[in-house]
Amino acid sequence: MEENMKIPNHVAIILDGNGRWAKSKGMPRNYGHVQGAKTVEVICEEAYRMGIQYLTVYAFSTENWNRPQDEVDALMGLLRNYMKTCLKTAAKNNMCVRVLGEKSRLDEDIRARIEQLEEATKNNTGLHFQIAINYGGRDEIVRAVRKLASSVAEGSLKPEEITEQLLSDTLDTHDIPEPDLLIRTCNELRISNFLLWQLAYTEFYFTPVAWPDFTKEELEKAVEAYNKRDRRYGLVKEA
Repeated sequence: MEENMKIPNHVAIILDGNGRWAKSKGMPRNYGHVQGAKTVEVICEEAYRMGIQYLTVYAFSTENWNRPQDEVDALMGLLRNYMKTCLKTAAKNNMCVRVLGEKSRLDEDIRARIEQLEEATKNNTGLHFQIAINYGGRDEIVRAVRKLASSVAEGSLKPEEITEQLLSDTLDTHDIPEPDLLIRTCNELRISNFLLWQLAYTEFYFTPVAWPDFTKEELEKAVEAYNKRDRRYGLVKEA
């Protein structure tokens, strides 16, 4: 990667193509998810080495419950194992981990592991790593609006006191800067209900590479493309 490259502070990634990658190799979809989880670990380390401070990945959406039950069960099993692995990785790399999304639908043991992981890593000062699990951008906004509406109903908040900043502070991503760069793999050109509020001024980068094949070099390509965008004060410069 070129010297004097501006490194985005926060990179968000939609991890796409695990199933198609596995199918292309004559393997079951779950094999792709396992390899995809390994790629997450590699990219976490490489991102922090590059100077990226925040990394957010879309691991399981609210819509993913509609997948075949055996695939959902396998993903939940993989998630259980990943929580244990992530705890070790976070300790080794001083990584602060946070889970975004509606956790109530997850099994109790998974919620307990998430709580353990977040508590154990909350004071770490390395990469801030956010994992979106049972996450949907619309669902996140609805949950935030309900919280604000409750405050209005009980009289502790006036409607005119609701601002963009207050709504931002009520989202799952409170205290996390908005993404500078969104990467989506496997050539899909949509955001799939991911960080709808937060991506308002984010640069998008799409690659045909499936997530299990995403490497340090692919991350560098995305950052190089980001550097070619014309931005001013964090926003896209107007023509």
